[in-house]
Amino acid sequence: MDRFASDLLVVGAGILGLSHAYAAARRGLKVRVFERSATPVGASVRNFGQALVTGQPPGVMLELAKASHGLWANWSVAAGFELKRNGSLLFARTEAEETLLTAFCAGRAQQHDYRVELLSRAQLSDLYGGRFNHHRAALHGFDDQQLYSREAIPKLIGYLQRELGVEFLFSTLVSGVEPGHLQSTAGSFRGRQVVVCSGHDYLTLLAEPMAALNPRVCRLQMLRGRPDSNLDLQHSVLTGLSCVHYAAFADLPEAAAVRTEIQRNYPHLEEHGIHLLVSPTPYGDLIIGDSHDYATDASPFNSEQVDQWMLALAEDTLGCKIQVMERWQGVYGAKGPNPFSRLDIAPGLSATLMHSGVGMSVGPALGEQAVTAMFGAPD
Repeated sequence: MDRFASDLLVVGAGILGLSHAYAAARRGLKVRVFERSATPVGASVRNFGQALVTGQPPGVMLELAKASHGLWANWSVAAGFELKRNGSLLFARTEAEETLLTAFCAGRAQQHDYRVELLSRAQLSDLYGGRFNHHRAALHGFDDQQLYSREAIPKLIGYLQRELGVEFLFSTLVSGVEPGHLQSTAGSFRGRQVVVCSGHDYLTLLAEPMAALNPRVCRLQMLRGRPDSNLDLQHSVLTGLSCVHYAAFADLPEAAAVRTEIQRNYPHLEEHGIHLLVSPTPYGDLIIGDSHDYATDASPFNSEQVDQWMLALAEDTLGCKIQVMERWQGVYGAKGPNPFSRLDIAPGLSATLMHSGVGMSVGPALGEQAVTAMFGAPD
């Protein structure tokens, strides 16, 4: 027998689940969120906390990132977590990388309203005491934001509970879903809508429609380290390696030379999907990564060589030695060319899934979009 009724039942308390919960609760709807662990431990807390606008390709992803930008700003104030709003620095270390960034600024950035500026080597001398002027140039992405995920996500949950009346059932496994109904280890629940935001778990719920997506899992090696000098980094950091990873740049003609350069000089980086990302935490240390390993399951075994390659990239880019404090695996769902899926299984039952590592960048607006499809626009 059904215990309670809600307007929206959300499976998963990662960023997508929380974004759906917020969008529904702010409409005055009754929301329950079900999470199998005692606190979120998946992709949404293992990542860099980079909410990047600059890296998203023109079209749907760029618009979602721009809309998510404002939601993160609002949430940081309401929930009380730190949000760095100084933007990102994408360093060009070679002539090919600088040429690509120059072309991006002259063309796509202007055509699609990316708020960016290409800083010359001379301008880099004015940043961080000139410690970055060993690079040729840097793309400053003004709209890119950064948060400390392992603190921000719990604080966002607290805000949703405290201020918007969202009910969370942690340590609760949802074992079955049907239109308007779910079965869990806490009992049976019904609601007008059920949405599954199950991350890279493609087997527990809706296994048949998810199998049709031909999904894979991406495993990342991640580090947290402390610089040996008073860096006081206040920007997210990327390098030209990211230009062949992020779709804002990867399809530009000038990207071919960067890709060739990587294949010629750094084949080991391409083989392991390594491109440098660095995020500062509020405590002076740095989150560093990452590598990309795609399979049907995430291997539990890390490569020390991959960690060493990433650490060397970070030390060269930042111009300082770094002491490793912590190591872990990131993991997210992945498939083909589509960065996300919205599955309308039946009236009253749907799923929203990320298939790329940009959930923090676009998730807030994606949740709003999905809830609008379910319940209509807010009053």
